[in-house]
Amino acid sequence: MGIIVAIILGALVGWLAARLMGRHEGVLASIIIGIIGSFIGSLISQLFTGSDQSFLAFDMSGLIWSLVGAVILVAILNAVQGRSHHTTV
Repeated sequence: MGIIVAIILGALVGWLAARLMGRHEGVLASIIIGIIGSFIGSLISQLFTGSDQSFLAFDMSGLIWSLVGAVILVAILNAVQGRSHHTTV
């Protein structure tokens, strides 16, 4: 059951990060962005806090670090792909 919750939360975090950065991704892309963003957020959290407890954590700090990581990932995707590969509303 935990993996299903992780996928759902990953999709939510990925979708939110994509929207904040002006991208419109599908469900699968949102899940991937959210999960990879969670890894990135965990690494950043370790640098700032010295603890790895936020990795895929189902609490508010874990979700915030996952969102931070996902936003960074989307920013990297925007820089690599260029602004012409996605639409904004």
